[in-house]
Amino acid sequence: MPEKMGEIYSINGPVVKAKKMTGFMMHEMVLVGDLKLTGEIIALDEDDATIQVYEETTGLKPTEPVHGTGDLLSVKLGPGLIGSVFDGIQRPLDVLKAQYGDFLKRGVVAEPIDMKKTWTVEMTPIKEGDTVTGGQVIATVKETASVVNKIMIPPNISGKVKNVKSSGKYNVDTVLLTVEGKDGDHDVKLYQSWPVRIPRPYKERLLPREPLVTGIRVIDTFFPISKGGTAAIPGGFGTGKTVVQHQLAKWSDADVIVYIGCGERGNEMTEVLEEFPQLIDPRNGRPLMERTILIANTSNMPVSAREASIYTGITIAEYFRDMGYNVALMADSTSRWAEALREISGRLEEMPAEEGFPPYLASRIGEFYERAGRVNALGENKRVGSVSVIGAVSPPGGDFSEPVTTGTKRFIRCFWELDRQLANARHHPSINWLDSYSEYNSELKEWFSKNIDPDFSKFRDRVMGILTEDDNLQQIIKLVGEDVLPDNQKLIVRVANIVKVGYLQQDAFSDVDSNCPLKKQHEMLKVILKYYDRAGVLVSKGVAVSEVLDDSIVNILMRMKENISMDKFDQFKEIEKKMDSFFDSLDNKYQTVKEA
Repeated sequence: MPEKMGEIYSINGPVVKAKKMTGFMMHEMVLVGDLKLTGEIIALDEDDATIQVYEETTGLKPTEPVHGTGDLLSVKLGPGLIGSVFDGIQRPLDVLKAQYGDFLKRGVVAEPIDMKKTWTVEMTPIKEGDTVTGGQVIATVKETASVVNKIMIPPNISGKVKNVKSSGKYNVDTVLLTVEGKDGDHDVKLYQSWPVRIPRPYKERLLPREPLVTGIRVIDTFFPISKGGTAAIPGGFGTGKTVVQHQLAKWSDADVIVYIGCGERGNEMTEVLEEFPQLIDPRNGRPLMERTILIANTSNMPVSAREASIYTGITIAEYFRDMGYNVALMADSTSRWAEALREISGRLEEMPAEEGFPPYLASRIGEFYERAGRVNALGENKRVGSVSVIGAVSPPGGDFSEPVTTGTKRFIRCFWELDRQLANARHHPSINWLDSYSEYNSELKEWFSKNIDPDFSKFRDRVMGILTEDDNLQQIIKLVGEDVLPDNQKLIVRVANIVKVGYLQQDAFSDVDSNCPLKKQHEMLKVILKYYDRAGVLVSKGVAVSEVLDDSIVNILMRMKENISMDKFDQFKEIEKKMDSFFDSLDNKYQTVKEA
Protein backbone atom coordinates (compact mmCIF):
# COMPACT_ATOMS: atom_id res chain seq x y z
CA MET A 1 0.00 0.00 0.00
CA PRO A 2 1.54 3.37 -1.05
CA GLU A 3 2.34 5.84 1.72
CA LYS A 4 -0.27 8.53 2.28
CA MET A 5 1.20 12.00 2.00
CA GLY A 6 -0.28 15.48 2.20
CA GLU A 7 1.18 18.95 1.82
CA ILE A 8 1.25 21.85 4.29
CA TYR A 9 -0.31 25.12 3.13
CA SER A 10 -1.03 27.01 6.37
CA ILE A 11 0.77 27.29 9.72
CA ASN A 12 -0.69 29.08 12.75
CA GLY A 13 1.34 28.17 15.82
CA PRO A 14 0.59 24.53 16.68
CA VAL A 15 -2.32 24.46 14.19
CA VAL A 16 -1.26 23.33 10.73
CA LYS A 17 -3.47 22.93 7.67
CA ALA A 18 -2.65 20.54 4.86
CA LYS A 19 -4.13 19.64 1.48
CA LYS A 20 -4.15 16.43 -0.57
CA MET A 21 -5.28 14.58 2.57
CA THR A 22 -7.76 12.19 0.96
CA GLY A 23 -7.61 8.81 2.70
CA PHE A 24 -6.56 10.16 6.09
CA MET A 25 -8.91 9.64 9.06
CA MET A 26 -10.09 11.75 11.96
CA HIS A 27 -7.68 11.73 14.95
CA GLU A 28 -5.04 9.92 12.91
CA MET A 29 -1.49 10.44 14.12
CA VAL A 30 0.63 12.09 11.43
CA LEU A 31 4.25 13.17 10.99
CA VAL A 32 4.41 16.81 9.99
CA GLY A 33 7.12 18.47 7.89
CA ASP A 34 10.67 17.45 7.08
CA LEU A 35 11.40 17.07 10.81
CA LYS A 36 8.44 14.66 11.12
CA LEU A 37 6.88 16.43 14.09
CA THR A 38 4.17 14.44 15.87
CA GLY A 39 0.65 15.67 15.15
CA GLU A 40 -2.98 14.62 15.19
CA ILE A 41 -5.76 15.36 12.71
CA ILE A 42 -8.54 17.25 14.49
CA ALA A 43 -10.68 18.28 11.49
CA LEU A 44 -11.23 17.05 7.92
CA ASP A 45 -12.91 18.98 5.10
CA GLU A 46 -12.86 17.07 1.81
CA ASP A 47 -9.13 16.76 1.09
CA ASP A 48 -8.10 19.47 3.56
CA ALA A 49 -7.08 18.58 7.11
CA THR A 50 -6.45 20.58 10.26
CA ILE A 51 -3.62 19.15 12.35
CA GLN A 52 -2.74 19.78 15.96
CA VAL A 53 1.05 19.54 16.26
CA TYR A 54 2.45 18.43 19.62
CA GLU A 55 5.87 20.01 19.10
CA GLU A 56 7.20 23.50 18.41
CA THR A 57 6.45 24.47 14.79
CA THR A 58 9.06 27.25 14.43
CA GLY A 59 10.75 26.94 11.02
CA LEU A 60 8.02 24.79 9.51
CA LYS A 61 7.21 25.88 5.91
CA PRO A 62 4.33 25.47 3.45
CA THR A 63 4.80 22.69 0.87
CA GLU A 64 6.53 20.46 3.42
CA PRO A 65 4.99 16.95 3.52
CA VAL A 66 2.57 15.37 5.99
CA HIS A 67 3.07 11.62 6.38
CA GLY A 68 0.25 9.36 7.54
CA THR A 69 0.73 6.54 10.02
CA GLY A 70 -2.66 4.82 9.69
CA ASP A 71 -3.02 4.77 13.48
CA LEU A 72 -4.98 6.90 15.92
CA LEU A 73 -3.00 8.80 18.55
CA SER A 74 -2.24 5.88 20.87
CA VAL A 75 -0.10 4.78 23.79
CA LYS A 76 1.83 1.55 24.20
CA LEU A 77 0.79 -0.42 27.27
CA GLY A 78 2.94 -3.19 28.66
CA PRO A 79 5.80 -4.07 31.05
CA GLY A 80 8.17 -1.16 31.55
CA LEU A 81 5.65 1.60 32.25
CA ILE A 82 6.15 1.63 36.02
CA GLY A 83 8.81 4.05 37.19
CA SER A 84 8.95 5.82 33.82
CA VAL A 85 8.79 9.56 33.13
CA PHE A 86 6.96 10.50 29.92
CA ASP A 87 6.03 13.72 28.18
CA GLY A 88 2.46 14.43 27.07
CA ILE A 89 2.59 12.05 24.09
CA GLN A 90 4.37 9.20 25.91
CA ARG A 91 7.92 9.91 24.85
CA PRO A 92 10.31 8.65 27.57
CA LEU A 93 12.16 11.72 28.80
CA ASP A 94 14.96 9.80 30.51
CA VAL A 95 15.71 7.88 27.30
CA LEU A 96 15.65 11.05 25.19
CA LYS A 97 17.96 12.80 27.66
CA ALA A 98 20.44 9.93 27.42
CA GLN A 99 20.36 10.12 23.61
CA TYR A 100 20.13 13.85 22.95
CA GLY A 101 21.15 15.69 26.13
CA ASP A 102 19.31 18.03 28.46
CA PHE A 103 17.43 19.93 25.74
CA LEU A 104 14.71 18.07 23.88
CA LYS A 105 15.11 18.28 20.12
CA ARG A 106 12.16 18.43 17.77
CA GLY A 107 11.10 15.41 15.76
CA VAL A 108 12.93 12.93 17.97
CA VAL A 109 11.18 9.71 18.86
CA ALA A 110 11.86 6.82 21.20
CA GLU A 111 9.88 3.77 22.16
CA PRO A 112 7.93 4.46 25.39
CA ILE A 113 8.81 1.03 26.71
CA ASP A 114 12.11 -0.78 26.25
CA MET A 115 11.57 -3.17 23.33
CA LYS A 116 14.86 -5.04 23.91
CA LYS A 117 14.68 -5.67 27.65
CA THR A 118 13.73 -9.24 28.51
CA TRP A 119 11.14 -10.10 31.15
CA THR A 120 10.41 -13.33 32.98
CA VAL A 121 6.98 -14.35 31.64
CA GLU A 122 4.78 -16.85 33.48
CA MET A 123 2.12 -18.17 31.11
CA THR A 124 -1.32 -19.11 32.46
CA PRO A 125 -2.65 -22.65 31.82
CA ILE A 126 -3.70 -22.07 28.22
CA LYS A 127 -3.26 -24.40 25.26
CA GLU A 128 -3.87 -24.46 21.54
CA GLY A 129 -7.54 -24.64 20.62
CA ASP A 130 -8.75 -22.84 23.74
CA THR A 131 -11.12 -19.93 23.25
CA VAL A 132 -10.08 -16.56 24.65
CA THR A 133 -11.92 -13.28 24.95
CA GLY A 134 -10.89 -9.65 25.28
CA GLY A 135 -9.41 -8.82 28.67
CA GLN A 136 -8.46 -12.40 29.54
CA VAL A 137 -5.12 -12.73 31.34
CA ILE A 138 -2.74 -15.02 29.48
CA ALA A 139 0.53 -14.34 31.34
CA THR A 140 2.07 -12.40 34.20
CA VAL A 141 5.29 -10.42 34.50
CA LYS A 142 6.67 -9.24 37.84
CA GLU A 143 7.42 -5.71 36.73
CA THR A 144 8.50 -4.42 40.15
CA ALA A 145 8.34 -5.72 43.72
CA SER A 146 5.07 -3.78 44.07
CA VAL A 147 3.34 -4.45 40.73
CA VAL A 148 2.72 -7.64 38.76
CA ASN A 149 1.89 -6.79 35.15
CA LYS A 150 -0.89 -9.00 33.80
CA ILE A 151 -0.62 -9.59 30.06
CA MET A 152 -4.17 -9.45 28.68
CA ILE A 153 -5.86 -10.19 25.38
CA PRO A 154 -6.68 -6.77 23.82
CA PRO A 155 -10.34 -5.86 24.47
CA ASN A 156 -11.38 -6.04 20.81
CA ILE A 157 -9.97 -9.53 20.12
CA SER A 158 -11.53 -12.98 20.72
CA GLY A 159 -11.30 -16.44 19.18
CA LYS A 160 -9.29 -19.68 19.30
CA VAL A 161 -5.61 -19.65 20.17
CA LYS A 162 -2.64 -21.24 18.42
CA ASN A 163 1.15 -21.05 18.54
CA VAL A 164 1.22 -20.68 22.32
CA LYS A 165 4.59 -19.90 23.87
CA SER A 166 5.73 -21.56 27.08
CA SER A 167 6.91 -19.64 30.13
CA GLY A 168 10.32 -18.07 29.73
CA LYS A 169 12.25 -14.85 29.19
CA TYR A 170 11.02 -12.66 26.35
CA ASN A 171 11.10 -9.03 25.24
CA VAL A 172 7.85 -7.08 24.89
CA ASP A 173 7.76 -7.54 21.10
CA THR A 174 7.53 -11.34 21.41
CA VAL A 175 4.32 -12.95 20.14
CA LEU A 176 3.02 -15.05 23.04
CA LEU A 177 0.16 -16.56 21.06
CA THR A 178 -2.01 -16.00 18.00
CA VAL A 179 -5.80 -15.63 18.14
CA GLU A 180 -7.87 -16.87 15.18
CA GLY A 181 -10.70 -14.34 15.00
CA LYS A 182 -13.55 -13.86 12.58
CA ASP A 183 -11.61 -11.09 10.87
CA GLY A 184 -8.31 -12.99 10.66
CA ASP A 185 -5.36 -13.85 12.88
CA HIS A 186 -4.17 -11.51 15.64
CA ASP A 187 -0.75 -11.75 17.26
CA VAL A 188 -0.81 -11.07 21.01
CA LYS A 189 2.43 -9.62 22.36
CA LEU A 190 3.52 -8.51 25.82
CA TYR A 191 2.31 -5.01 24.99
CA GLN A 192 -0.74 -3.55 23.27
CA SER A 193 -1.60 -0.16 21.81
CA TRP A 194 -4.74 1.77 22.66
CA PRO A 195 -6.11 5.09 21.31
CA VAL A 196 -5.94 7.70 24.06
CA ARG A 197 -9.29 9.32 23.27
CA ILE A 198 -11.29 6.09 23.46
CA PRO A 199 -12.08 4.78 26.98
CA ARG A 200 -11.08 1.16 27.54
CA PRO A 201 -14.17 -1.06 27.87
CA TYR A 202 -15.23 -3.06 30.94
CA LYS A 203 -17.99 -5.47 31.97
CA GLU A 204 -19.87 -3.32 34.45
CA ARG A 205 -19.48 -0.22 36.57
CA LEU A 206 -19.70 -0.85 40.31
CA LEU A 207 -20.86 1.37 43.16
CA PRO A 208 -18.21 3.13 45.29
CA ARG A 209 -17.97 1.19 48.53
CA GLU A 210 -14.38 1.61 49.77
CA PRO A 211 -12.48 4.83 50.54
CA LEU A 212 -9.21 5.83 48.97
CA VAL A 213 -7.26 6.38 52.19
CA THR A 214 -5.01 9.40 51.67
CA GLY A 215 -3.37 9.84 55.08
CA ILE A 216 -4.61 13.47 55.14
CA ARG A 217 -6.95 13.89 58.12
CA VAL A 218 -9.18 16.66 56.80
CA ILE A 219 -9.85 14.54 53.68
CA ASP A 220 -10.18 11.05 55.17
CA THR A 221 -12.31 12.17 58.11
CA PHE A 222 -14.53 14.90 56.72
CA PHE A 223 -14.40 14.75 52.90
CA PRO A 224 -13.42 11.21 51.88
CA ILE A 225 -13.09 10.04 48.31
CA SER A 226 -13.91 6.49 47.27
CA LYS A 227 -11.78 4.23 45.13
CA GLY A 228 -13.04 5.03 41.66
CA GLY A 229 -14.19 8.47 42.76
CA THR A 230 -13.59 11.97 41.45
CA ALA A 231 -12.35 15.04 43.28
CA ALA A 232 -11.23 18.58 42.52
CA ILE A 233 -8.74 20.72 44.45
CA PRO A 234 -9.41 24.35 43.50
CA GLY A 235 -7.26 27.13 44.88
CA GLY A 236 -5.49 30.32 43.94
CA PHE A 237 -1.75 30.71 43.49
CA GLY A 238 0.20 29.71 46.61
CA THR A 239 -2.63 27.96 48.45
CA GLY A 240 -0.95 24.54 48.33
CA LYS A 241 -2.58 22.61 45.47
CA THR A 242 0.65 20.98 44.37
CA VAL A 243 1.69 20.05 47.92
CA VAL A 244 -1.68 18.35 48.49
CA GLN A 245 -1.32 16.52 45.16
CA HIS A 246 2.16 15.38 46.16
CA GLN A 247 0.86 14.12 49.50
CA LEU A 248 -1.91 12.20 47.78
CA ALA A 249 0.56 10.65 45.34
CA LYS A 250 2.93 9.69 48.16
CA TRP A 251 0.61 8.21 50.75
CA SER A 252 -2.75 7.22 49.24
CA ASP A 253 -3.39 3.48 49.44
CA ALA A 254 -3.74 3.03 45.67
CA ASP A 255 -1.83 0.18 44.02
CA VAL A 256 -0.58 2.37 41.17
CA ILE A 257 -0.08 6.16 40.99
CA VAL A 258 -0.23 8.14 37.74
CA TYR A 259 0.91 11.73 38.27
CA ILE A 260 0.35 14.22 35.44
CA GLY A 261 2.15 17.55 35.65
CA CYS A 262 0.00 19.35 33.09
CA GLY A 263 1.30 22.82 32.30
CA GLU A 264 2.78 23.36 35.76
CA ARG A 265 6.05 25.16 36.45
CA GLY A 266 9.19 23.21 35.69
CA ASN A 267 10.60 23.60 39.19
CA GLU A 268 7.54 21.84 40.66
CA MET A 269 7.94 18.85 38.34
CA THR A 270 11.68 18.85 39.11
CA GLU A 271 10.81 18.54 42.79
CA VAL A 272 8.62 15.52 42.00
CA LEU A 273 11.30 13.92 39.82
CA GLU A 274 13.97 14.39 42.49
CA GLU A 275 11.87 13.56 45.55
CA PHE A 276 9.77 10.57 44.48
CA PRO A 277 12.69 8.20 43.75
CA GLN A 278 13.90 8.79 47.33
CA LEU A 279 10.54 8.04 48.98
CA ILE A 280 9.71 4.72 50.59
CA ASP A 281 6.29 3.12 50.17
CA PRO A 282 4.87 2.73 53.73
CA ARG A 283 3.01 -0.42 52.71
CA ASN A 284 6.01 -2.56 51.78
CA GLY A 285 9.14 -0.52 52.49
CA ARG A 286 10.05 -0.43 48.79
CA PRO A 287 10.79 2.72 46.72
CA LEU A 288 7.61 4.58 45.87
CA MET A 289 8.59 4.79 42.18
CA GLU A 290 8.00 1.04 41.95
CA ARG A 291 4.28 1.82 41.67
CA THR A 292 4.40 5.31 40.13
CA ILE A 293 4.26 6.68 36.57
CA LEU A 294 5.04 10.35 35.95
CA ILE A 295 3.89 12.41 32.97
CA ALA A 296 5.80 15.68 32.83
CA ASN A 297 4.36 18.31 30.52
CA THR A 298 5.54 21.60 31.96
CA SER A 299 4.49 25.13 31.06
CA ASN A 300 7.47 25.68 28.74
CA MET A 301 6.57 22.65 26.59
CA PRO A 302 4.31 23.03 23.53
CA VAL A 303 0.83 23.99 24.65
CA SER A 304 -0.96 21.45 22.47
CA ALA A 305 0.85 18.56 24.17
CA ARG A 306 -0.86 19.56 27.44
CA GLU A 307 -4.17 18.64 25.89
CA ALA A 308 -2.88 15.16 25.02
CA SER A 309 -1.16 14.56 28.38
CA ILE A 310 -4.47 14.23 30.23
CA TYR A 311 -5.65 11.51 27.85
CA THR A 312 -2.30 9.75 27.89
CA GLY A 313 -2.43 9.55 31.69
CA ILE A 314 -6.02 8.35 31.98
CA THR A 315 -5.45 5.63 29.33
CA ILE A 316 -2.42 4.29 31.22
CA ALA A 317 -4.51 4.35 34.42
CA GLU A 318 -7.31 2.36 32.75
CA TYR A 319 -4.78 -0.25 31.61
CA PHE A 320 -3.73 -0.99 35.20
CA ARG A 321 -7.38 -0.79 36.32
CA ASP A 322 -8.15 -3.62 33.88
CA MET A 323 -5.59 -5.79 35.71
CA GLY A 324 -7.63 -5.37 38.90
CA TYR A 325 -5.53 -2.63 40.50
CA ASN A 326 -6.77 0.48 42.27
CA VAL A 327 -5.19 3.41 40.45
CA ALA A 328 -5.04 7.02 41.64
CA LEU A 329 -4.53 9.66 38.95
CA MET A 330 -3.40 13.18 39.92
CA ALA A 331 -3.80 15.92 37.31
CA ASP A 332 -2.01 19.15 38.20
CA SER A 333 -3.64 21.18 36.86
CA THR A 334 -6.72 20.89 34.67
CA SER A 335 -6.87 24.68 34.37
CA ARG A 336 -3.67 24.62 32.32
CA TRP A 337 -5.24 21.92 30.17
CA ALA A 338 -8.30 24.12 29.67
CA GLU A 339 -6.03 27.01 28.72
CA ALA A 340 -4.49 24.79 26.04
CA LEU A 341 -7.99 24.08 24.71
CA ARG A 342 -8.66 27.82 24.64
CA GLU A 343 -5.49 28.60 22.72
CA ILE A 344 -6.07 25.86 20.15
CA SER A 345 -9.72 26.90 19.80
CA GLY A 346 -8.66 30.51 19.17
CA ARG A 347 -6.23 29.47 16.46
CA LEU A 348 -9.00 27.41 14.87
CA GLU A 349 -11.12 30.60 14.84
CA GLU A 350 -13.95 28.89 16.73
CA MET A 351 -16.66 30.97 18.36
CA PRO A 352 -15.54 31.59 21.96
CA ALA A 353 -17.77 31.12 24.99
CA GLU A 354 -17.33 32.49 28.51
CA GLU A 355 -13.88 34.03 29.16
CA GLY A 356 -12.69 32.90 25.72
CA PHE A 357 -12.92 29.17 26.46
CA PRO A 358 -14.41 26.99 23.71
CA PRO A 359 -18.13 26.17 24.03
CA TYR A 360 -17.29 22.46 24.41
CA LEU A 361 -15.14 23.01 27.53
CA ALA A 362 -17.68 21.45 29.91
CA SER A 363 -18.13 18.38 27.73
CA ARG A 364 -14.36 17.83 27.54
CA ILE A 365 -14.07 18.13 31.32
CA GLY A 366 -16.93 15.65 31.66
CA GLU A 367 -15.32 13.18 29.24
CA PHE A 368 -12.18 13.21 31.36
CA TYR A 369 -13.74 12.78 34.81
CA GLU A 370 -16.26 10.21 33.61
CA ARG A 371 -13.42 7.84 32.77
CA ALA A 372 -12.92 7.42 36.52
CA GLY A 373 -14.81 4.61 38.23
CA ARG A 374 -14.72 1.25 39.96
CA VAL A 375 -15.40 -1.53 37.47
CA ASN A 376 -15.52 -5.25 36.89
CA ALA A 377 -12.91 -5.67 34.15
CA LEU A 378 -13.25 -7.72 31.00
CA GLY A 379 -12.02 -11.30 31.14
CA GLU A 380 -12.88 -14.77 32.32
CA ASN A 381 -12.54 -14.16 36.06
CA LYS A 382 -13.91 -11.31 38.15
CA ARG A 383 -11.28 -8.59 38.45
CA VAL A 384 -12.38 -5.43 40.22
CA GLY A 385 -10.24 -2.38 39.59
CA SER A 386 -10.68 1.35 39.90
CA VAL A 387 -9.39 4.69 38.64
CA SER A 388 -9.71 7.60 41.07
CA VAL A 389 -9.24 10.99 39.43
CA ILE A 390 -8.11 13.99 41.48
CA GLY A 391 -7.70 17.17 39.50
CA ALA A 392 -6.23 20.46 40.70
CA VAL A 393 -7.92 23.62 39.43
CA SER A 394 -6.14 26.98 39.34
CA PRO A 395 -8.81 29.70 39.02
CA PRO A 396 -7.32 33.12 38.15
CA GLY A 397 -7.34 35.31 41.24
CA GLY A 398 -8.96 32.53 43.26
CA ASP A 399 -12.32 33.18 41.56
CA PHE A 400 -14.29 29.94 41.93
CA SER A 401 -17.05 31.23 39.64
CA GLU A 402 -14.84 31.02 36.55
CA PRO A 403 -15.73 28.44 33.84
CA VAL A 404 -13.19 25.68 34.62
CA THR A 405 -14.12 25.48 38.32
CA THR A 406 -17.88 25.65 37.72
CA GLY A 407 -17.62 23.15 34.86
CA THR A 408 -15.58 20.78 37.03
CA LYS A 409 -18.09 20.93 39.91
CA ARG A 410 -20.72 19.43 37.61
CA PHE A 411 -18.78 16.19 37.21
CA ILE A 412 -16.95 15.60 40.50
CA ARG A 413 -18.29 14.40 43.86
CA CYS A 414 -15.53 15.72 46.14
CA PHE A 415 -14.71 19.41 46.33
CA TRP A 416 -11.67 20.26 48.45
CA GLU A 417 -11.62 24.05 48.41
CA LEU A 418 -8.29 25.63 49.31
CA ASP A 419 -8.70 28.83 51.30
CA ARG A 420 -6.42 31.83 50.78
CA GLN A 421 -6.84 33.07 54.39
CA LEU A 422 -5.92 29.65 55.81
CA ALA A 423 -2.86 29.46 53.56
CA ASN A 424 -1.75 32.95 54.61
CA ALA A 425 -2.16 31.90 58.25
CA ARG A 426 0.16 28.93 57.55
CA HIS A 427 -2.66 26.46 58.12
CA HIS A 428 -1.86 23.52 55.83
CA PRO A 429 -3.50 21.76 54.17
CA SER A 430 -5.60 24.89 53.65
CA ILE A 431 -8.80 22.95 52.83
CA ASN A 432 -11.78 24.99 54.01
CA TRP A 433 -13.86 22.67 56.23
CA LEU A 434 -17.04 24.71 55.79
CA ASP A 435 -17.09 25.20 52.01
CA SER A 436 -15.70 21.80 50.96
CA TYR A 437 -17.90 18.75 50.56
CA SER A 438 -17.93 15.04 49.72
CA GLU A 439 -20.91 13.16 48.34
CA TYR A 440 -19.29 9.83 49.28
CA ASN A 441 -19.85 10.17 53.05
CA SER A 442 -23.14 8.27 53.09
CA GLU A 443 -21.87 5.54 50.73
CA LEU A 444 -18.72 4.96 52.77
CA LYS A 445 -20.42 5.05 56.17
CA GLU A 446 -20.84 1.26 56.27
CA TRP A 447 -17.16 0.68 55.40
CA PHE A 448 -15.96 3.00 58.18
CA SER A 449 -18.35 1.33 60.61
CA LYS A 450 -17.06 -2.16 59.79
CA ASN A 451 -13.36 -1.45 59.40
CA ILE A 452 -12.61 1.42 61.78
CA ASP A 453 -15.32 1.88 64.42
CA PRO A 454 -19.15 1.90 64.46
CA ASP A 455 -18.99 5.41 65.96
CA PHE A 456 -16.52 6.87 63.42
CA SER A 457 -19.21 8.68 61.40
CA LYS A 458 -20.90 9.86 64.59
CA PHE A 459 -17.61 11.33 65.86
CA ARG A 460 -17.05 13.06 62.52
CA ASP A 461 -20.52 14.60 62.54
CA ARG A 462 -20.08 15.85 66.12
CA VAL A 463 -16.74 17.49 65.36
CA MET A 464 -18.15 19.09 62.21
CA GLY A 465 -20.99 20.42 64.36
CA ILE A 466 -18.44 22.00 66.73
CA LEU A 467 -16.64 23.65 63.79
CA THR A 468 -19.91 24.95 62.35
CA GLU A 469 -21.02 26.38 65.69
CA ASP A 470 -17.58 27.94 66.13
CA ASP A 471 -17.95 29.70 62.78
CA ASN A 472 -21.22 31.24 63.94
CA LEU A 473 -19.65 32.34 67.23
CA GLN A 474 -16.68 33.89 65.43
CA GLN A 475 -19.06 36.37 63.83
CA ILE A 476 -20.17 37.49 67.32
CA ILE A 477 -16.57 37.60 68.57
CA LYS A 478 -15.57 39.90 65.72
CA LEU A 479 -18.29 42.34 66.74
CA VAL A 480 -18.20 42.34 70.55
CA GLY A 481 -15.34 40.10 71.65
CA GLU A 482 -15.18 36.68 73.27
CA ASP A 483 -15.73 37.88 76.85
CA VAL A 484 -19.48 38.34 76.32
CA LEU A 485 -19.98 34.66 75.48
CA PRO A 486 -21.29 32.29 78.13
CA ASP A 487 -18.84 29.64 79.33
CA ASN A 488 -20.41 26.80 77.33
CA GLN A 489 -19.88 28.78 74.11
CA LYS A 490 -16.35 29.75 75.13
CA LEU A 491 -15.67 26.04 75.50
CA ILE A 492 -16.92 25.39 71.96
CA VAL A 493 -14.57 28.07 70.61
CA ARG A 494 -11.57 26.64 72.49
CA VAL A 495 -12.30 23.03 71.51
CA ALA A 496 -12.78 24.13 67.87
CA ASN A 497 -9.31 25.68 68.07
CA ILE A 498 -7.92 22.37 69.33
CA VAL A 499 -9.55 20.66 66.33
CA LYS A 500 -8.21 23.23 63.87
CA VAL A 501 -4.63 23.27 65.16
CA GLY A 502 -4.30 19.81 66.67
CA TYR A 503 -6.26 17.84 64.09
CA LEU A 504 -6.87 19.67 60.81
CA GLN A 505 -3.38 21.13 60.50
CA GLN A 506 -0.90 18.58 59.17
CA ASP A 507 2.77 19.00 58.36
CA ALA A 508 3.54 17.57 54.91
CA PHE A 509 7.25 17.45 55.75
CA SER A 510 7.00 15.79 59.17
CA ASP A 511 8.41 12.30 59.56
CA VAL A 512 5.55 11.38 61.93
CA ASP A 513 2.57 13.45 60.84
CA SER A 514 2.83 13.60 57.03
CA ASN A 515 0.88 10.34 56.78
CA CYS A 516 -1.89 9.67 59.33
CA PRO A 517 -3.61 6.24 59.18
CA LEU A 518 -7.35 5.98 59.79
CA LYS A 519 -6.91 4.24 63.14
CA LYS A 520 -4.87 7.16 64.46
CA GLN A 521 -7.42 9.63 63.08
CA HIS A 522 -10.19 7.81 64.94
CA GLU A 523 -8.24 7.74 68.22
CA MET A 524 -7.47 11.45 67.94
CA LEU A 525 -11.15 12.28 67.35
CA LYS A 526 -12.19 10.11 70.27
CA VAL A 527 -9.75 11.79 72.67
CA ILE A 528 -10.77 15.32 71.60
CA LEU A 529 -14.48 14.55 71.98
CA LYS A 530 -13.90 12.91 75.36
CA TYR A 531 -12.17 16.08 76.51
CA TYR A 532 -15.09 18.16 75.18
CA ASP A 533 -17.68 15.96 76.92
CA ARG A 534 -15.91 15.88 80.28
CA ALA A 535 -15.23 19.62 80.19
CA GLY A 536 -18.82 20.32 79.12
CA VAL A 537 -20.23 18.43 82.11
CA LEU A 538 -18.13 20.45 84.54
CA VAL A 539 -18.94 23.77 82.84
CA SER A 540 -22.64 22.92 83.05
CA LYS A 541 -22.17 22.42 86.81
CA GLY A 542 -20.73 25.91 87.14
CA VAL A 543 -16.97 25.29 86.88
CA ALA A 544 -15.25 28.22 85.13
CA VAL A 545 -14.13 27.45 81.59
CA SER A 546 -10.66 28.79 82.45
CA GLU A 547 -10.24 25.91 84.90
CA VAL A 548 -11.13 23.13 82.45
CA LEU A 549 -8.79 24.61 79.82
CA ASP A 550 -5.70 23.41 81.63
CA ASP A 551 -2.58 24.14 79.58
CA SER A 552 -0.96 20.77 80.27
CA ILE A 553 -3.99 18.86 78.91
CA VAL A 554 -4.60 21.21 75.97
CA ASN A 555 -0.93 21.01 74.93
CA ILE A 556 -1.11 17.21 74.94
CA LEU A 557 -4.15 17.35 72.62
CA MET A 558 -2.45 19.86 70.35
CA ARG A 559 0.75 17.82 70.05
CA MET A 560 -0.50 14.24 69.98
CA LYS A 561 -0.40 14.24 66.15
CA GLU A 562 3.40 14.62 66.36
CA ASN A 563 4.09 12.83 69.63
CA ILE A 564 2.29 9.57 68.86
CA SER A 565 3.76 7.55 66.00
CA MET A 566 2.00 4.81 64.06
CA ASP A 567 3.25 1.96 66.25
CA LYS A 568 2.39 3.56 69.63
CA PHE A 569 -1.38 3.92 69.59
CA ASP A 570 -1.54 2.64 73.16
CA GLN A 571 -0.40 6.11 74.21
CA PHE A 572 -3.92 7.40 73.50
CA LYS A 573 -5.06 5.34 76.50
CA GLU A 574 -2.49 7.13 78.64
CA ILE A 575 -3.82 10.50 77.46
CA GLU A 576 -7.34 9.44 78.37
CA LYS A 577 -6.14 8.39 81.83
CA LYS A 578 -4.46 11.78 82.37
CA MET A 579 -7.66 13.54 81.32
CA ASP A 580 -9.81 11.39 83.59
CA SER A 581 -7.45 12.04 86.50
CA PHE A 582 -7.48 15.80 85.82
CA PHE A 583 -11.27 16.06 85.47
CA ASP A 584 -11.95 13.76 88.45
CA SER A 585 -9.68 15.93 90.59
CA LEU A 586 -11.36 19.11 89.34
CA ASP A 587 -14.81 17.63 89.93
CA ASN A 588 -13.92 16.59 93.48
CA LYS A 589 -12.48 20.02 94.17
CA TYR A 590 -15.66 21.68 92.89
CA GLN A 591 -17.89 19.38 94.96
CA THR A 592 -15.85 20.13 98.08
CA VAL A 593 -16.11 23.87 97.55
CA LYS A 594 -19.81 23.60 96.79
CA GLU A 595 -20.53 21.56 99.93
CA ALA A 596 -18.51 23.95 102.02
